[in-house]
Amino acid sequence: MLTIRKGADRGATDLGWLDSRHTFSFGDYQDRRHQQFRALRVVNDDRVAPGAGFPTHPHRDMEILTCVLSGALEHRDSMGNGEVIRAGEWQAMTAGTGITHSEFNPSGTDPVHLLQIWLFPDRRGHTPGYAQKPFAGEAGAWVLVASPDGADGSLVIHQDARVYQARLAPGRSVTHDLTPGRAAYLHVATGSAVVNGERLTAGDGAAVEDESAVVVAGDGEVLLFDLA
Repeated sequence: MLTIRKGADRGATDLGWLDSRHTFSFGDYQDRRHQQFRALRVVNDDRVAPGAGFPTHPHRDMEILTCVLSGALEHRDSMGNGEVIRAGEWQAMTAGTGITHSEFNPSGTDPVHLLQIWLFPDRRGHTPGYAQKPFAGEAGAWVLVASPDGADGSLVIHQDARVYQARLAPGRSVTHDLTPGRAAYLHVATGSAVVNGERLTAGDGAAVEDESAVVVAGDGEVLLFDLA
């Protein structure tokens, strides 16, 4: 069964320098119908204006993934990390017992488009951690970008979840098998996709339950969360 979440129906925050769309309740946007999907708590689709960004703020007890789709994002945190995340790169942070960080668009001319993803951890009180890595992969194939065991060079997260990304290739489909009891959430980051026969466009998502596989075709970029 697919439950489709249209991008146009998501929550919105417009601060001038920030244009953000929220798949699940976040900040001032609260919707009891859309609080989370299993361990997946936040999928924010953010566009940050040149020279603007998020001032230093705290997090704790959350696994935070950032995927830059275009442009670049500068990151600084209380663990001493100061990095620029560029298009094609992912960042993973374990907030654990507590961190503070800031995120800014270092460009004076170009906006940055990113996805920020939160997953609940498997327990409270993890030691804070940071990692960053580019993921390219072959067009028309799933790339594992985050997992609890760091399989295939993926970023480590403290949750029974696996996060995949695919650049879809016209004329080819990608299939992800689901073991019994597990579910998936698919987010179309760019372009468009057909997911188990349903057509989606950028910003759309789909919760997939009681299915043996997720079959995706199209011409954009998609993320898939395999969740316990």
